[in-house]
Amino acid sequence: MTLDEQILRFARTKGHDPRTERAVARFSRLGEHGAIWIALGLAGSVLGGSDAKRRAWWRATALVAGAYVANTALKLVVRRSRPQLPDLPPLTGTPTQLSFPSAHATTAFVAAGSYRRLGAAPAPLYALASALALSRLYLGVHYPSDVLGGAALGTGLASAAGSCVAGAEMSR
Repeated sequence: MTLDEQILRFARTKGHDPRTERAVARFSRLGEHGAIWIALGLAGSVLGGSDAKRRAWWRATALVAGAYVANTALKLVVRRSRPQLPDLPPLTGTPTQLSFPSAHATTAFVAAGSYRRLGAAPAPLYALASALALSRLYLGVHYPSDVLGGAALGTGLASAAGSCVAGAEMSR
């Protein structure tokens, strides 16, 4: 058994009861297609204050949507199948059977990295991002390396787009 499978098996067997599983599955749905992050970005683009700040929120939200598209394209190239633990079936459905990288992790970490640059508090952003990413292990739909790969992709995209997202007018 690989380390990926060992960690996944641990995540699928510790802290499980029907009530918690239902709660984690509902919570994890917030991250589907980057929905919670796009909603937060749209809120920032409406409530962001100055025109420059609202435009920066629009760019950050577009980056989240673009990261989701990039993640989907990467999944089609890598074509890694989702985990199959015979005695521990997944606890939620997924849009595809492709696993690497985790779109939940990608969108979560690109949003956290981008939104913090716009003044959002980093601790809650990264706590939410981490919880959404880890929910995918708990539910058995991703290997740990899928989640780490998605987090790395999202972090890298946020870093690469940093000044573009914030815009020159925001950095003055």
